[in-house]
Amino acid sequence: MRAPLGFVILALCVALLGCGSSQARGSYSDQGMVQRDIPRAQELYQQSRAQRDSGDFDDAADLLRQALDADLYHGPAHNDLGVILLSEGRLYEAATEFEWARKLMPGHPDPRVNLAVTLERGFKHAEALEAAQAALEVRPGHLAAHQAIAIIQCRNNLVDESTTEHLAVLVDRGPTDEWRRWAETWQLKIEGRQRQP
Repeated sequence: MRAPLGFVILALCVALLGCGSSQARGSYSDQGMVQRDIPRAQELYQQSRAQRDSGDFDDAADLLRQALDADLYHGPAHNDLGVILLSEGRLYEAATEFEWARKLMPGHPDPRVNLAVTLERGFKHAEALEAAQAALEVRPGHLAAHQAIAIIQCRNNLVDESTTEHLAVLVDRGPTDEWRRWAETWQLKIEGRQRQP
């Protein structure tokens, strides 16, 4: 007789996690109710930004982790920690932080764009495009989302009808001359492809 699926899943979870273990598993673990010290988290977050601005990313990351220990639900701290992890090439951890930030900051496009960049670096191109498009849904016209979509599409040969629209935004509103030239170059490449028989 086979064990019911629910029992098998429960047994697997107990085996993997350890039944009744009271030891914390990572910096976001709790033992019951989550304690929130929002003012302390905000103070640590501001300190982390000062460290990051001075170029001290290790101290900035430590302060962000402390901020999250004070308030697990501090979305900007998750986002900024994800940016540091992404810069270190720690894609899985960065994606986890951006997912937290995305959920905690439902009206903000940055965690979605950051997640798109992370997924693209991890060769998850379709998911990366979805994340960047979600940023545009949250904030239509968000320049970083247009940049992310255009880069993902052009770099990975995923050009479609929407690519020219994103490139046109960058030609018009690109943050630098380099971005505008890049977008113009890709517009010409796509037009050349379309003219070929």
